Amino acid sequence: MYPFTMNHSTLQKESLVLYKSGPARITAVEEKIEIQLPNGKSKRVREKDIVLLHPGPLRSLSTLDAPLEGEIEEAWELLGDETLALEELSELIFGESTPHTHWCSWKIIREALYFHGTPDAIQGHPRAHIEEVQQARNAKLEAQQKKEAFLERLRSGALLPEDHTELSDVEMLALKRSEVSRILRDLGRDQRPENAHHLLLDTAYWEPNYNPYPARMEVESEAACGEVPDLPQQERVDLTHLTAWAIDDEGNQDPDDAISLQGERIWVHVADVAALITPDSELDLQARARGANLYLPEGTLTMLPPKATELLGLGLQQRSPALSFSFTLSEEAEIEQIEVVTSWIKVNRTTYASVDQEINNSDFAPLYEKALQYQEKRLQQGAIRLELPEVKIRVVEDEVKITPLPKLRSRDLVTEFMLMAGEAAARFAQQHEIPFPYSTQPPPGPDEQGNPYPQPETLAEMYAFRRRFRRSQLKSQPAPHAGLGMSQYSQVTSPLRRYLDLVAHQQLRAWIEQRPLLDSEALTERVGAAEAVIGNVRRAERFSNRHWSMVWLRQQQSWQGEGILVDIMKQRGTFLIPQLGLECKARLKEKEALNHPYPLTLSEVDLPELTAYFRT
Repeated sequence: MYPFTMNHSTLQKESLVLYKSGPARITAVEEKIEIQLPNGKSKRVREKDIVLLHPGPLRSLSTLDAPLEGEIEEAWELLGDETLALEELSELIFGESTPHTHWCSWKIIREALYFHGTPDAIQGHPRAHIEEVQQARNAKLEAQQKKEAFLERLRSGALLPEDHTELSDVEMLALKRSEVSRILRDLGRDQRPENAHHLLLDTAYWEPNYNPYPARMEVESEAACGEVPDLPQQERVDLTHLTAWAIDDEGNQDPDDAISLQGERIWVHVADVAALITPDSELDLQARARGANLYLPEGTLTMLPPKATELLGLGLQQRSPALSFSFTLSEEAEIEQIEVVTSWIKVNRTTYASVDQEINNSDFAPLYEKALQYQEKRLQQGAIRLELPEVKIRVVEDEVKITPLPKLRSRDLVTEFMLMAGEAAARFAQQHEIPFPYSTQPPPGPDEQGNPYPQPETLAEMYAFRRRFRRSQLKSQPAPHAGLGMSQYSQVTSPLRRYLDLVAHQQLRAWIEQRPLLDSEALTERVGAAEAVIGNVRRAERFSNRHWSMVWLRQQQSWQGEGILVDIMKQRGTFLIPQLGLECKARLKEKEALNHPYPLTLSEVDLPELTAYFRT
């Protein structure tokens, strides 16, 4: 342990020795040496495990605890370049040689400021070393004092403006950029992003309305940019004689689908994005990295530059370029006679609300009849209708607006036509052996009795059924989509908003123009790249909507409304609040009935936890 020898005869009872850097007292010297430790326990050790500091007698280790004042700096100056034993240094510093002074001297050596060495060979450090060590220790002490002062201001809520820079490590944890915050550790709080979020709100580092979820999910924080090429001069089928309806929510900025009916032939027109965005181009790679548009209450971050929408959005120009899917429905609502063409169309833009009011007139009644025919077939094939409350949340000039979305027949009309186009595209790709991204979903498992689940009818049944849905999957081979009740399906109607829709269009366009297709391997790579980010995009949207709902509720401290009871677990009920599109839990005072409305009163909002507490 130390480079000097010790004779057995020098060890005797009541000697002071060093054991594992701490003091010990010899209580017996036999074949092994018995020592007493500061905690009162005894231990048998070998000679080589201990170092003699003083022969004694030392009656009690507790006597070593008393403080001693000595002439440390004077002893260092007197020592000069000499080498001394511990006994001599003890006399220089304290003027005597006792177990107490030897232990205090050894602690001074161990501090490594003025002296260094072993008990029988001690030397002084050079003055430059002493000054360097003192400066380092002073700096460390000053930093510790600043840290304690900062933590005290933090605990008392009296931060100074310059203190905010210290909170950056808390922000990194709140955004999931790191797993540890030293400040949370020093405050004794769990290392959770939600705890970090709480602290940032308490200190006004973040404003209450700051939305951290896009950054936390590591999605792009700005809309796409880049040079968009002009539309190439290509031959297209002129379909401008057809009445094409683009039906969207009011204020929609990226119309990318429209529908027409030509006798019995159905047309679904989709923005021809693949005409401009070719595989592996700069804009294609940018869209692939984003996966989809990011729709936040505070605004939309597009996967393609705005100019792409200006050129290709249906109805934004006098005539619009489209990739048009055409087919007929048999009496059994089977899709037949599929065609896919590049086209010119003339689009009439309108809203769901307007169409719903006119759905029985000559413009929309035939379309709606086809939609209901196709919907009925899907339901017979096991499709599940979940009509849970939905809202649209927008932030306009820092004001949160929550608008319930009514159940409109026009929405069903458009949904069914988009699903028809998806099935038609999937069948067309299969018939022509085009490598294609297919959307699939396994059926939900049976109930506890092993029976298939019936179509949910009540809100509580729909809520329970939703939790049994299995995750949809993208595959390079067709397979059933259980939730939609379809034997094969591909998403193709939103290439301005979803990257894999764009990939499907690129494949169809390549086949139409007799150009080389992406093979299955290249297609699988694109599916994997998109899936890697789309999950985060959807989570960022979901959490952002929840965040702004909580912000709105914080501003409505006396909110009262109605919730529909959809689940009961012991004494707690799960409610859906249609007005807010919100799910919440509340304690039940007595046994209540599912699907009944109950009055709810807001009690508290925990913004970082995205939780609102209500009472019935």
